[in-house]
Formats: sequence, structure tokens, C-alpha cells
Amino acid sequence: MALKGIGKAVIPAAGLGTRFLPLTKAQPKEMIPVVDKPTIQYAVEEAVQSGINDILIITGRGKRAIEDHFDRSFELEATLREKNDLANLAELESIAQLAEIHYIRQKHPAGLGHAILCAAKHVGQESFAVLLGDIITDDPPSTCELVEAYNDVGTSIIAVEQVPMEKISSYGVIKGGHLGGGLYEVEDLIEKPSLDEAPSNLAVLGRYVLTPGIFAALERTPPGRGGEIQLTDGLKTLLDKERICALEVTGRRFDIGNKLDWLKATVELALADEEIGPELREFLKETVACREF
Repeated sequence: MALKGIGKAVIPAAGLGTRFLPLTKAQPKEMIPVVDKPTIQYAVEEAVQSGINDILIITGRGKRAIEDHFDRSFELEATLREKNDLANLAELESIAQLAEIHYIRQKHPAGLGHAILCAAKHVGQESFAVLLGDIITDDPPSTCELVEAYNDVGTSIIAVEQVPMEKISSYGVIKGGHLGGGLYEVEDLIEKPSLDEAPSNLAVLGRYVLTPGIFAALERTPPGRGGEIQLTDGLKTLLDKERICALEVTGRRFDIGNKLDWLKATVELALADEEIGPELREFLKETVACREF
């Protein structure tokens, strides 16, 4: 059953993917596969599982493969139909019918905050979800948890999780008061703090439900780190006008923002696959037994 309260999602997908070069020279990083699906499909499926059917993907130059992936492929479908490959045919058709997907281009790389600002006209005066494509979550999907929490608190809410302090400088971090359960009242946000600057070990996960007030806040937010408009800075600006909460989510998280974490996520999700998991597990056992590490 669809959850109430949130009808639209925004998925930023305009980044250059420099951490995956040379693979991303001619291929969008969002189309890098994890097991048998491109990474962005996991985000789209998460939004749909969370009751959201209207999805805006923020793209850029060289990202047409994303649109093609979620479109119909009549020639391929006809070939599969002729071969009576009904399983693959049904899967392709289901991808094209996942959701009502829209696209807009971020004309130049100006930061995550600027990418979200590009969605203002499409979103209008509704609260909406944001899903970053370099994170996969499940059991349950983090967006689903956020939408449920939003229905209770009625304000912007950020997914967070506890991370080891030695890794805290890689994340946006919140300072907040504990409200009970996994819910926090956000008092401040710091983008990639040093160990001494970090107010907590609660790191922003890459999943958000935001009120439309974020757009006015982003318009008032000057460029920050790297000369770009950062979403974290926009949220700090929004705090001057509105309450923001954070939710420590409970589902599994797979980080695919760099090569090593992408490989780890691929192996872990492949091991959970009923078709290939058992054989892969045996292969890994044999590899570890036969080689010195």
C-alpha cells in the first residue's frame, strides 16, 4: 500500500564520476552495474517501493543512456519475443513501467544543492524525497522509513547512520538532540568535518525527505566547498526558518561511491542472489583457500 504524504522523488545524476575513471569517460557512473542492474535502477526501485511514482532525474551531458534504460526498446523486445525469451521480455517491460520518470539537465556541475534547485519547478509546493544514486539501501529501504517518519513529524527529515569516527571526515554530520527511538532534532550540520570538528558520529546517508522551503534556502546559499552549492549548506540555511529532523535508519546500506566499496557491494549482493549466490560462494571459498592474502 502506498504511503501517504510524499508523491515525488528527485534523483541527482549529473555528476562526472571521476572516481571511476576511465570507466566513466563515456558511460554515466549511474549506469555502472551492481550484479545485473545499473546503480540508478536501485534508487528508482526504492522510490517506487516507498509509494512514490513521480520521479525526476537530474542529468547532464553524456547521460542519455539513463533515459534509454528506462524507455521501451522495441527492437530488443521484438527479438526476445521471437526467441520466446519471455522472462527477459517481462523484465524489460517492467523496467519501462516502473514509474513516471521525468528528466531535466543540470547545465554545468555546480554542486548537489544546485542540482536539487533544478527540481524546483517540477516539485512545486510539495514535500519530496531525494535519493542519491551512489547508495543502495534495503531491508527496509531508507526512503520508506523516512516517508513513514515524515508522516509523523511533518517536516524535513534526513537519513543518518552511525559511522566509525575515523571515517567521519568523508560524510556530512549532524549535531542533534535525541527525541527517542531513532529520531533526532537537528541543531547543526557540518560537511566532511575533521575528527576534532565532528559534533557526533551520525553521518548523513544520502536519503532525504525535504519540504519545498529548501528551494528558497538554496537560493540564499552561497557557493561553499569546491565553489559549489552544497545541499548540506542549504539545509543549514533552512534551519533558520524551519525545523529539521534526522532518522537513524535501520536498513542495510551499500556504498558504491568508489571502486572498492562498489566491488564489496557487488559481491555481497551477488552472494544474496538465489541464482548465482551459491556458486559464487563456493568460488570465493576455493579462491581464499588456494591463495595467500
